[in-house]
Amino acid sequence: MPSAIREEIVRVALNKSSALIDYKVYNDIPKQTEFRKQIILDDKFLTSEEKTEAIGIINKSYDHDKILYNFGRKRICENCNQECLAILYCEFCVRNCLKSNFSNWSSGNDDIDNLIQKCQMETIDPERIIEWIPYDQFQNVNNYLLKNDSSDIYTAVWIDGCYNEWDPNEKRLKRFGRQKVILKSLENDENINRNWFEEAKSHLTLSNEWQSSVQYYGLTQDPSNGNYMLVMNSMDVSLREFLQQNHNQLSWKEKFQIVVDMTYSLYIIHEENAIHRDLHSGNILHSPRSNKWYINELGLSGPADVSSKSIYGNLPYIAPEVIAGKQVTKASNIYGIAMLMWEISSGQPPFTNREHDYNLANDIVNGMRPNIIPGTPLEYKSLMKQSWDADPLKRPDAYTLWKKLYEINLYYLNELYEAIQSEETNDDVNKKSANYTDAFRNKSYDNSDNIGFNKTNNQDEGNLFLDELLSSK
Repeated sequence: MPSAIREEIVRVALNKSSALIDYKVYNDIPKQTEFRKQIILDDKFLTSEEKTEAIGIINKSYDHDKILYNFGRKRICENCNQECLAILYCEFCVRNCLKSNFSNWSSGNDDIDNLIQKCQMETIDPERIIEWIPYDQFQNVNNYLLKNDSSDIYTAVWIDGCYNEWDPNEKRLKRFGRQKVILKSLENDENINRNWFEEAKSHLTLSNEWQSSVQYYGLTQDPSNGNYMLVMNSMDVSLREFLQQNHNQLSWKEKFQIVVDMTYSLYIIHEENAIHRDLHSGNILHSPRSNKWYINELGLSGPADVSSKSIYGNLPYIAPEVIAGKQVTKASNIYGIAMLMWEISSGQPPFTNREHDYNLANDIVNGMRPNIIPGTPLEYKSLMKQSWDADPLKRPDAYTLWKKLYEINLYYLNELYEAIQSEETNDDVNKKSANYTDAFRNKSYDNSDNIGFNKTNNQDEGNLFLDELLSSK
C-alpha cells in the first residue's frame, strides 16, 4: 500500500531544489527545471511517491512557463494536430474546448463577455481558467464575511467547482467539484477614480497568466441588486488577523517565509507594469490550498506609467513622497513592503498608537519611521531600512528585494530540512529549529528601544501639500 505523502516535506524539498539553483550555470528555464528534478531524484529522504509528486509539480510549472514565455520544443498534439508546447496537456485543445462553448453562456454584458473570451483564448493551463459563472452555481452566499472600504465580501460554496484537469482521452475539461470560494461585489467608487470593470480586468488578466497571484475564477452577477461579483479562491485569513492571533508563536523562519511570499507577489504585479495603490496587512491574504501569502486588492492598482496623485489608502503604509504629492510608483510600493516587514517583526501595525492625521503624515514626510524591534536579524533589518529610505531611488526594486530575502530564507530551509533528514523526533526537530532561530537572532540583532518611533534623514518636501490637505478639511 502506498505511503501517505508528507506534503510539508515535499514543499520543503521543492523550495530547496529551487534555492540551490546556480543561475550562472543553469541560465535558462529548461536547465533549471532539469536541475530541480535531479535534486528531487537524488533526495534519499523522499519516498518514491513523494518524488513523483514533487516532479509532477515541477513539470506542471514547466509547462506553464513554456507557454507563458513561448519557448521550448513543440510537439504535435495527437488530438488537434497542432504544434503545442505543453507536455501534460495541449493548450490548443483546452482553448478550442472553451471556444466551442462560447455560444452556451453569456453574462448579458458585451464587455464582460469579450473580456472572459479573451482570457479563455489566452489560457495557459487547465487549472487557471477564467469563466462566467451563473449565480445559481453558488450555495450559502448569505455567509457574510466582511465589508471593506468599497465592497461587500462573502464566502460561498461553488457547486461544480473550477476546472482543474484536461482529459485527453475524453477530450474535455474536468472540474474540481464542490469548493469554497469568496465572492467580492464590484461597485463604482468615484472617490478613487476607478470602476468595477477595470478592477475585474486587472484581477482576471493577472490571474490568467501568473501562478504566483491570487487565483480568480471569473465573474458572476448578484440577481438581488445587479452587482457583478469577482469569484476568487478561498483565503482563510489576512496577514493582519494572522499576526494578531499568532505573532507570539512565530519563528523567524516563518516570518521570513511570509515576507518572501508577499514580496514575490509584488514582483509579479510589477512585472505586469502595474502598481498597487493600497498596500496594507489587510490586503495580504493566505491561501490554505498553496500555503502561501498573496497581495490582493488589485482593483486599487493601475498601469505604472499612468500618473495618479490621488491619495488614498492606509496612512502608515503610504510612502512619504506620495503623501507629499508625488504619484504612486513601484518604489512607493517597496516602502509599503518595508512597513509590512516591520509589522511582521512587531506583530502590530505601524504607528498603532498614533492618530492617522496631519501630524502623523507630516512626521512621516519629515523622516519618522517605527523603531526596529529588538531581536530583529541584521539582514532583515538592513533590507527593511533600505526599503523605507526617504529617497525612492535608494530603495531596492521588487525582484532584488525578493531575491535577497529568498537567499536569507534558504538558511532556515536548509536547517529545517537537515533536521528532518536526520530522522529526529518531532520534538527534536522543533527544539533544533527554535535553537537555530535563537542562534541566528543572537548572532545579529538590533538593540533599539521597544516599539516607538525614530527618524531617518529629514526631508523638506511636501509641507505645502500637507498644509493644503489640512486647510481643505
